[in-house]
Amino acid sequence: MAKTKPGRKDLDSYNIKGTNKVVRPGDCVSMRPSDSDKPPYVARVEKIEADHRNNVKVRVRWYYRPEESIGGRRQFHGAKELFLSDHYDVQSAHTIDGKCTVHSFKNYTKLENVGAEDYFCRFEYKAATGGFTPDRVAVYCKCEMPYNPDDLMVQCDGCKDWFHPSCMGMTIEEAKKLEHFLCSDCSSDDDTKRALNSFSVSPSVEAKVETKRRKR
Repeated sequence: MAKTKPGRKDLDSYNIKGTNKVVRPGDCVSMRPSDSDKPPYVARVEKIEADHRNNVKVRVRWYYRPEESIGGRRQFHGAKELFLSDHYDVQSAHTIDGKCTVHSFKNYTKLENVGAEDYFCRFEYKAATGGFTPDRVAVYCKCEMPYNPDDLMVQCDGCKDWFHPSCMGMTIEEAKKLEHFLCSDCSSDDDTKRALNSFSVSPSVEAKVETKRRKR
């Protein structure tokens, strides 16, 4: 059993000041940055403790935004994407602004609406080296990019690969009106007149028209 420093005690929970929200170890929280122009920091609470003066501290594991990583933001990174880092820290509990939810990538793609407190994580990140786990993910389209859940994609009814409308010379509006789609490798004069009943626009198995329903 881990020992705490003399005069400190572990706490099971912490009430966020000015709210009725309770934070417990394992919860994800948003924390005030020192620069008010920056977005809130996001962290996972690992431990909560109070000293002999009842000052509450939280040990956290930081999530990094893509622009905070060594490689920076890339085309396939979603607007609400975070990386779970190996960077731990101890902060005053008073810097916690609120609770948030960091979803798995799969669960995030199933959300009907994305709220301000919703994020997703598909990579762990080593802050010192810039390395990612996993270091490889599936790629789609002829541009061979990983899936960005903010972008609408269309599935080819022939090869079942997914494509960005812009890479296929279409607008998003044109793609949404399609009843079926064949990529250039699968299409022919005979195939283009085939009528198919279903059409999905996201690489998740259960997907329907997801992207246009999302609200941030």
